[in-house]
Amino acid sequence: MRVVGAGFGRTGTKSLKLALERLGFGPCHHMLEVGTNPDQLPHWQRAAAGEAMDWSEVFRDYGACVDWPSARYWRELAAHYPDARMILSVRDPDAWFDSVQRTIFPVMRDHAKHAEPERRQRMAMAHELIVRQTFDGRMDERAHATQVFRDHNAAVQREIEPDRLLVFEAAQGWAPLCAHLGVEVPDEPFPLTNTTEEFVNRRRKQS
Repeated sequence: MRVVGAGFGRTGTKSLKLALERLGFGPCHHMLEVGTNPDQLPHWQRAAAGEAMDWSEVFRDYGACVDWPSARYWRELAAHYPDARMILSVRDPDAWFDSVQRTIFPVMRDHAKHAEPERRQRMAMAHELIVRQTFDGRMDERAHATQVFRDHNAAVQREIEPDRLLVFEAAQGWAPLCAHLGVEVPDEPFPLTNTTEEFVNRRRKQS
């Protein structure tokens, strides 16, 4: 594991995943991997239940991680992979909250209603780790959720050594990311993807 992302979901984490893979730091773990890799869900169900985790086993096939559920364990991962570079993806707290309410929160909130058993289990895990454990069941309350968001970002910046950490917004593009990782800037646009509109349209087609 060469890169650990500490930023919450909906802070450009899918764009960051694609960027890291383009730069040679992949495969990059993201919540999407829990859906596409059958071996992943049991790990995170155990994590949600508070069991001790073998992080080397969880991430044996990955060179980086971003997004939830791994961001829930940024302290543990920073310690387990002491040589990994850390990235805190951020955005305006209110814009983040608005995006969450239109995208991932309804999916997690309604986890029991999903017809597909695997998806239902995956969203139940996400609800436990994110909605209940991280946001105390109040992810849909703006003042509370944005304060948790701010407190999380402040804790990462307080606890991770400055020369190990990049605070990053996807709109900044390649330059700060490549400087932090010590690689050349690719001659192509930074992969900005999975916007709120794209997420909503994708859900609409699936329903």
